[in-house]
Amino acid sequence: MMKMWILGNPITIEGSEFSNTRAIYICNHASPVDIFLIMWLIPKGTVGIAKKEIIWYPLFGQIYVLANHLRIDRSNPSAAIESIKETSQAIVKKNLSLIIFPEGTRSKTGRLLPFKKGFIHIALQTRLPIVPMVLRGTHLAWRKNSLRVRPAPLTVKYLPPIKTDDWEAEKINHYVEMIHALYVDHLPESQKPLVSNGRDAGGRSNS
Repeated sequence: MMKMWILGNPITIEGSEFSNTRAIYICNHASPVDIFLIMWLIPKGTVGIAKKEIIWYPLFGQIYVLANHLRIDRSNPSAAIESIKETSQAIVKKNLSLIIFPEGTRSKTGRLLPFKKGFIHIALQTRLPIVPMVLRGTHLAWRKNSLRVRPAPLTVKYLPPIKTDDWEAEKINHYVEMIHALYVDHLPESQKPLVSNGRDAGGRSNS
């Protein structure tokens, strides 16, 4: 474990032994601070893929674009599918890693949102392992609609790589729920999703 200070906030990093694996890195997203952290922590040879609106994030959006990371237009499903296919091909051809926010957008409250399926599709096409990065406390460091970074302890925890080389396309929903449940297990109560609509905190149906 090591501690660093960024923007006046103490940062604890756990599981750093999993941080240099060629993989699909995924990360929960509750603050613009998340982008700063992942750009600092991801290994060289890693590209990002995010919604095109990321360019409007103050400072970090511009840095993201200048670093030649990828953006997709989610308003056009066929274009998004083609982007995922092209991204997967580039990752395999160039021996790259990927960083992606599986929620697809930033949580307004810090609580974990449902995961979209794009990162699973990429895993099926690349067969790269998935390394979850669990971020705690970033929603307190930079709150929504605020221009000021507040002091708050932050934690980044890498979970062990999840192998995908034997995954089956018919089980996409199962994989999404499984990895979402991992995040629920490792997040504090204040960042767990609220139980609603007949679903438990892990995003699974109670029926």
